[in-house]
Amino acid sequence: MLLSHQSFEAWTGRIDSREDFDAFRWHQWIQRITLNELEMNDVKEDESFKIAFVGFACDLGIVKNKGRMGAAKGPLAIRKALANLPCHFSKKVRLYDVGDIIVSSSKLEEAQLCLAKVIEKIVANGFFPIVLGGGHELAFGHYQGLCKSYDFPSIINLDAHFDMRPYADGRSSGTMFRQIADQCHHTCKPFQYMAVGIQKRGNTMALFKTVKALGGEYILAEAINQRLTRESLAPLEAYIRKSRHIYLTLCTDVIASAFASGVSAPQPLGLSPEDVIAMLKTIIQSGKVVGFDMAEVSPWHDRDNTTAILASTLIFAVVNALAHLNGVEHPYII
Repeated sequence: MLLSHQSFEAWTGRIDSREDFDAFRWHQWIQRITLNELEMNDVKEDESFKIAFVGFACDLGIVKNKGRMGAAKGPLAIRKALANLPCHFSKKVRLYDVGDIIVSSSKLEEAQLCLAKVIEKIVANGFFPIVLGGGHELAFGHYQGLCKSYDFPSIINLDAHFDMRPYADGRSSGTMFRQIADQCHHTCKPFQYMAVGIQKRGNTMALFKTVKALGGEYILAEAINQRLTRESLAPLEAYIRKSRHIYLTLCTDVIASAFASGVSAPQPLGLSPEDVIAMLKTIIQSGKVVGFDMAEVSPWHDRDNTTAILASTLIFAVVNALAHLNGVEHPYII
C-alpha cells in the first residue's frame, strides 16, 4: 500500500486563458503536494482557505460486503470530471491533491490506517480534507484521522444504508459506523450519528433496532422524496444544532439510479441530486463540517460517466459553499 501521485495526470482539460483567473478551470489551479510539503511554513502560514483532495483507491470493503466491484477506480474518474470545472471562487481558495492511497495487499485495516494518518496530517496543517472514494469503508479511516484534531465529531451520513452491521467476521463497507459506535462506547464518548436517505428495502429490522439502541438517528428517503420541506428536515437541523464538529460523508447510492447508475448498490427510489445539493449546502452553512468525502462511484458500472460527472457537481457545490462560508467566494456573485 502506498500514496501515489500518478492520478495527478487526470487534471487536464480545456484552457480558455493562461493569465485571466476568471477564465481558469480547476485543472489550472490545483497543485500537487506531498505529505512532507504540507508541513512547509510557506504553505501552513498561507492565509488562504486550503482544500486537500486525497483518493482512496480501494474497494476491498465492498467485495467483503458482497457489493459490485469497481469503486477503486472512482478517484480517477472523479478527478477527470472535476478537471474542467470553472473556478467560481477567489484566488484565496487553494486546491491541492495529495494523491491516492493504493492498496497493495488484501488487508482492509491497513488501507484504513493509512487514510487515517493522511487525514491527521492534512487537518493538523490547516487543510480541509475531501476524500474521493473508493468504497465507503473509507469512512472509518477518515473518521479516525479527524479524531486526532476533533474529539469524536458527530457524523452525518447521506446514504441508503446504515452501514452498522456486526463485524465478527471482519470489516467491510457495511460495518464502519458500528465500529465507530463501539469505539465511542469503549472510550466513554458519545456516539452521534445521523443517516439521511435511508431505504427500508436496504436495511434489516435488526439494523433499525441497532441504530436506535446506539442512540443514532435517521431520515428515510421516502420522507424526503415525498416533499423536501423544513418539516421533513427538522430532525437534521436539530442534529446540526447540537453538534460541535461534523464529519460529513456521502455514499453515492443515496441518489436515485436514474442519476447515479455507477454505484455498488443502485437505488431506483433514491434521492434527487437537487435535494442532495440543498442538504449539503445546509449542513456546510452551519460552519461545523471538518471533513467531507464521497464514496462508491464505480466507473465500471457507469453510463457515459454520468455518475462521475454528478459526483463532480456535488463536490463543486461543496467547495463553493465552503468558499462562501469562509468569505473567499468570487467577488462577482451570480
